[in-house]
Amino acid sequence: MKVYNMESKNGRAVPNQLSIYDAEKNVGYFQSYKSIIIKKDYNDGGKVYLDSDTWDYSTTTGRYRNQWLGENTKIIKSKIKSGEYTLADLNSVPGLF
Repeated sequence: MKVYNMESKNGRAVPNQLSIYDAEKNVGYFQSYKSIIIKKDYNDGGKVYLDSDTWDYSTTTGRYRNQWLGENTKIIKSKIKSGEYTLADLNSVPGLF
């Protein structure tokens, strides 16, 4: 498993905003503080799961979520509505990692 701090606009590592990649499971995660915000399953065509409770928790979480996905909030909301992105409980699932 590899863990990287997200970077600010100035290229500095941002504490508590993490990009995680599990090569064994071929899954990527975005974590803000102690909460998993996004799970991207590359085995399933890059299927994106957003945590139903925390995906839009704060401005900071939203900024780095958007950066991680390469999208803006409007597009993310439309993909949730269309079913392309799935809302799920990513923080109480046993064996998440």
